[in-house]
Amino acid sequence: MSKLADRAEPVEVADGYRAGRTLPFRVELVRQLKRRRTMVMGGVLFALPLILLIAFQVGGDPGGNNTRVNLMDTATASGANFAAVNLFSGAGFLLVIPVALFCGDTVASEASWSSLRYLLAAPVPRARLLWSKLAVGLSLSLAALVLLPIVALVVGTAAYGWGPLQLPTGGTLPTGTAAQRLLIVVVYIMVSQLVTAALAFWLSTRTDAPLGAVGGAVFLTIIGSVLDEVTALGDWRHFLPAHWQYAWLDAVQPRLQWTDMIQGTSISVTYALVLFALAFRGFARKDVVS
Repeated sequence: MSKLADRAEPVEVADGYRAGRTLPFRVELVRQLKRRRTMVMGGVLFALPLILLIAFQVGGDPGGNNTRVNLMDTATASGANFAAVNLFSGAGFLLVIPVALFCGDTVASEASWSSLRYLLAAPVPRARLLWSKLAVGLSLSLAALVLLPIVALVVGTAAYGWGPLQLPTGGTLPTGTAAQRLLIVVVYIMVSQLVTAALAFWLSTRTDAPLGAVGGAVFLTIIGSVLDEVTALGDWRHFLPAHWQYAWLDAVQPRLQWTDMIQGTSISVTYALVLFALAFRGFARKDVVS
């Protein structure tokens, strides 16, 4: 009887302790913003439009040697076109890196510093720690994806003027419509990058090496892109997130098409939810010694 009474006795906690108030989003965000890798990645994304601008100034017509008409041919038509081309150039690989970095260098970095166990002893509930880390990682990833087109729009407008979005297939989109389409593009790219984010986050809960989590997510993303080029796979490629990574190009057409973007969104969200669930489930049972 006494054993049952002991088990029913409530656990004592410090006055004012609230599990939901531990490791608040603002505190974690400030911590991550102050880190050198955040500043370096922001500098790289800020510099990319300037590098492309110099390349176009030195090389001349960006589409002069192309035999096919594509978005790159219209890069110098207006600031909106320059922003769209920067997204096109970065979506394949460059934008994968900040997403993998911000979501993979979260839990693993705390483990590598031997501070993870102290955070949990604070005590910060494990689910609360992961939610805070994930929210900040996704927020910084979105900020990185937004930073690139904004800087490109400013640089492109200064160099080529403000004007409608010239479409590679002919015709134009008014500036207001072009701004809406570019917003759709950014949102879709972020959704398509959720798989990379989830891979990096899951690996971050499985290893104490941040480079392993970040590099592993980037490597698996590249493998997916390579597999998508294997035409022998046929319709199996439709289950690869990489197959839909450029579905946003339908947003820079005279008539906005949603079909491919909806399919790509469903694939990306499904994979991401499964990987996020595995991360939370595995970390809840993990023996944290770092």
